Amino acid sequence: MINDRKIAIVGCGFVGSSSAFAIMQSGLFSEMVLIDVDRNRAEGEALDIAHGIPFASPMKIYAGDYSDVSDAAMIVVTAGAAQKPGETRLDLVSKNVGIFKSIISEIRKSGFAGILLVVSNPVDVLTYAAIKMSGLPEGRVIGSGTVLDTARLRYMLGEHLNVDPRDVHAYVMGEHGDSEMVAWSSATVAGVPLNEFCELHGHKEHKATEARIAEDVKNSAYTIIDKKRATYYGVAMAVRRICTAIMRDEKCVLPVSSLMVGEYGLDDISISMPTVVGRDGVVTRVPVAIDAAEEAELHKSADALRAIMDKVDFEA
Repeated sequence: MINDRKIAIVGCGFVGSSSAFAIMQSGLFSEMVLIDVDRNRAEGEALDIAHGIPFASPMKIYAGDYSDVSDAAMIVVTAGAAQKPGETRLDLVSKNVGIFKSIISEIRKSGFAGILLVVSNPVDVLTYAAIKMSGLPEGRVIGSGTVLDTARLRYMLGEHLNVDPRDVHAYVMGEHGDSEMVAWSSATVAGVPLNEFCELHGHKEHKATEARIAEDVKNSAYTIIDKKRATYYGVAMAVRRICTAIMRDEKCVLPVSSLMVGEYGLDDISISMPTVVGRDGVVTRVPVAIDAAEEAELHKSADALRAIMDKVDFEA
């Protein structure tokens, strides 16, 4: 029996603990178990976060193990080797697929039947690995994908146009990483095509500005890692947003990573595209209109991921 008020987080590093803190404040769950290879770390994080409960909503927070996840509604996996300065997300693949084999094996043995949210990097490769290893229906395994990249894009466009980023509707698609692409041709601000809105505000150098912002979005993680050694607050908010969409059955559109089954001519690969997300995970993918050049970029991104995946053993 699934307990809709219970969540488990695997990995209590910066991303895992920040995500746990953000989820505690959300009020979505009344029970949260933290799991880490370092049991003391999990216990310390659980205590630290639990001490804030008097300022939030009642919640049971504790360190546990995989026997505690069988009835959880969701598991968020953030465990893995950290991305180091100068290292790309795809450089992490061999180390983290190995770590994932042991994690997913334990989750599968527990009998878990909820939604599995993969946050560890490289997230697209590890989402695919989790689909292959977990035995869960493919739509119930989701990667955080380009949800954070898209938030960064909306933030930067909001700054550029002096408008609330919540009124910016634009998506980063493809790999969560160096080959990601922006679907500029479908971008709007409050329903107005992006370029038209830009010209209303005196911005006419569209291509140069798009290239600059896309590059800044892509390099955001590298910039933050160079300055403070890790990124965690933004992704924690992205995790909270995805959990909210799932547990409240919002059926909202988020660019999560999931298994492609023919969209844009892509098959048997996990990659990010706008997706309707609800209580059962992936409801349907949304093939937003992109032009020929953007579709070529998307396929180039998929090819970059495929080249890595072809070198990886996904057998559990």
